Formats: sequence, structure tokens, C-alpha cells
Amino acid sequence: MRTVAELEERLARPSDGLVDDLARLDGDIMILGAGGKLGPSLVRLALNATKGSRRVVAVSRFSEPGLAENLTREGATVVSADVADEQALRDLPDVENVVFLVGAKFGTQGAEHATWFTNSYLPGRVANRFRDSRIAALSTGNVYPLVPVTSGGATEETPADPVGEYAMSCLGRERVMSHFSEKYGTRLALIRLNYAVEMRYGVLVDLAQKVHAGEPIDVSTGMANVVWQGYVNEVTLRALLHAQAPPFTLNLTGPELISVRQAATDLGRAMGKEPSFVGEEANTALLSNAARCHRLFGYPELAPAELIELTARWVADGGPLLGKPTKFERRDGRF
Repeated sequence: MRTVAELEERLARPSDGLVDDLARLDGDIMILGAGGKLGPSLVRLALNATKGSRRVVAVSRFSEPGLAENLTREGATVVSADVADEQALRDLPDVENVVFLVGAKFGTQGAEHATWFTNSYLPGRVANRFRDSRIAALSTGNVYPLVPVTSGGATEETPADPVGEYAMSCLGRERVMSHFSEKYGTRLALIRLNYAVEMRYGVLVDLAQKVHAGEPIDVSTGMANVVWQGYVNEVTLRALLHAQAPPFTLNLTGPELISVRQAATDLGRAMGKEPSFVGEEANTALLSNAARCHRLFGYPELAPAELIELTARWVADGGPLLGKPTKFERRDGRF
């Protein structure tokens, strides 16, 4: 994975398990939010796994030049639409399976109303519009409280206790969509993700950039979850088969908890840099336990050690980045 093309190919490479699961799934698949950072590779993965046996409908405003045209060439049915517009939402085709990726995180501070609209109100409109479909909706591990780093992470049974407006609005997404699931029997899977990584963004890219630039790394948040984006794409699609009423809830992350200090040290070693640190590790962090996910879908194909090597090489070589820091180190929930 030295080029964007090689990275995109790896992200969209289906496993046998995904191919088998989607073969068992009835109907077409629609991805709402197909133009975001997760969307394009997830659309391509669905196309590769289904091999033209059903429509894969990609819906987005498509602000990135050329993306809609590229997805069309690759076989997707592209719909340029703003799903926040009521008429545009009504005009979307009826499909049996919906993947909901729309969300807002950064810029919450000072624009809380817009964040709640996108993360809580809009998901309810989508759940109502597609009440007869299966829905896999991307949520976040931020709905959990900070937990002791010795706990192994929050499980799906850990009571939600979000920190900050962003996390509260994401719990709002889950609660509102769950309302429609309970009311209409809508089959729903809620996927609590943290933190997806690939070579262009994620926790490891955030750390690698600081190491490469010689900037000090704050280790107050001393532990974190990471998971390969290709695995995230796969589990999100496979979760459609597990959608149910009441909703199926799934933590999605890697099996390991990584030490921020150790990850930065390993990144520095791979880049020939010596990282510097500030702060002291707190005894709590935002951490999730994804044992249920791994029992259902196996382990990610890329472990943290390999992801660290790939990320270090990418950043050191000046590979393109998305410029979307995770701000994983924030402990006050302000994004």
C-alpha cells in the first residue's frame, strides 16, 4: 500500500465471509453518506462483494470533484442528493437494505444545534422513511463514559453516559432510530465504532504527523482503540444480516488496546525520529470491548503493529492525507 490506488484496492477487497453474507441478503443496498471519508471505499467493497448481482446505490451531495463519476464507472447507481432535504429524502428509491453513514463531529462547539440536527433529528427522518428496510447505522463508542484503562473497555451492556454535546447527540441518534424500530418493527443494527484507521487518517496518522514534525505528544489519554478501515467496511455491511427489532447493538474496534506512548515510539522508530511526550497517563479513557464483533466476524486482517509500519512509511513518504484529525485525546467531549 504505497499509493492511493493500492490503498483503495485493499480497502475494497471482500472476504469470503462478506461475499457469503451478502449472497444471503435479499435486495439492493443503499449507502447514505457515500461521499464521506468512509463512504467511497464501502461502496466499492459492496460492489466487489456482490459482483453485479444487485444494485448498490450511493447517495451523497458528492462535493469531491469526480467522485460521483468514478463510482458510476465502477458500477454504482449514484444519486446526488442532500438527505437533509425532505423532498430529496422522499424521492430516494425504496430499497431493502440501507447503510446510514451521515454524521457530524467537528465544529460542534458553538454550533450545537446543527450537530443535533444532523446526528439526532435527521436519523429519525431516515428511519421513518425506510421503516420497512433493514438499516445498519454507524454510531460511535463516544456514547460510553470514560472507563478504567484496566477494564478492557466498555461492552454493549455498559450503560451509555456520553461526555459532551457531540457524544450526547450521537446517543440521540441511537435513541431516535430505536424509537422507530420499536414502533414499526424496523430491523436496525447500531454500530458503535472507535477508531477507524487507514493510511490517510485516524489515530495513528495523528500520532505519526506529530512524531514526524517533532511536536510533543500529550499522553493524558494514554490508551486508545484502533481498527483497520477495511474491517470496518466489512462489518458494517455484514451487520445488515443481524439487524433486528429491538435493535442489535455492536461495538466495532480492534481486539487490542494500544498504548499511545508505545505507538508513538514505534512510529518514531519506523521513521527514524525520536518522539517527545508531555503529560501523564490518566487512569481512564474512551475504550470499547468488541468481543461480540470478533466472535461474529473474526479478527481484522491488519493488526496494530502492521498498521503502525504502514502509517509511518506513508507519512514519512509524504503520502496524501485527508486532513481530518480524530481529536481522540480530548477528554471533555468538545470537538
